[in-house]
Amino acid sequence: MLELKNIRFEADGKQILKDVSLTLDDRFIAVTGPNGSGKSTLLKIIMGILQPTGGQILLDGEDITGKSITERANGGISFAFQQPVRFKGLRVRDLLGLAGNREGSEAERFKRACNILSEVGLCAQDYINRELDATLSGGEMKRIEIAMAAARGTRLTLFDEPEAGIDLWSFQSLIRVFERLHRETKGTILIISHQERILNIADKIIYLKDGEVLAYDEGRKIMQDLALDVRRENAGQAGPVCARIREGV
Repeated sequence: MLELKNIRFEADGKQILKDVSLTLDDRFIAVTGPNGSGKSTLLKIIMGILQPTGGQILLDGEDITGKSITERANGGISFAFQQPVRFKGLRVRDLLGLAGNREGSEAERFKRACNILSEVGLCAQDYINRELDATLSGGEMKRIEIAMAAARGTRLTLFDEPEAGIDLWSFQSLIRVFERLHRETKGTILIISHQERILNIADKIIYLKDGEVLAYDEGRKIMQDLALDVRRENAGQAGPVCARIREGV
């Protein structure tokens, strides 16, 4: 279970996050909201890439607020960046081998790595021995990073807009990966997304705007509220979420 208590973050005199308090214990939680609402900042604070201006982070009751990125990674948190990091000299199979289950023979580990690549829409034969360098496109790197996060299977996995830079065909494969993770994961997945198909499989959705949590509820209810907002806003009225925005709730 992840607990965020009064998380605040300020940069260049601007408040990016304003007293965010959440208790997250579902398997699959989506974070959505307008651009600039603080979504990526929130995930980076959870991972330890950024330090909050104030507040506290608890993972399964342990205070991790002051822990480093390495300590959090060793403690069971994974992070998939919106712009994946390249590792020149390291092969795809090496990365997946480091991230995944190391049990079984080399042939069994190799087969698992190939299966994970196929799940994210990459031909294992073409990619398993590729180096993680500039010859890979941004979309290819994104899929490899998603495969790595899936291979780790940590108790908390953070995805920052995994669909960014993914073509339509690969996006269908990507949805299947997240559907499988939703069914099989024993931990929690926290994913930033604007894609309806990803939001539709979320147990719960966090709606952020201007650094504040305006809604946190069952995925289906939030999706219904957001759809109603669009219809009412088009008619010049306030829907459920928009009403909360205007009232400051």
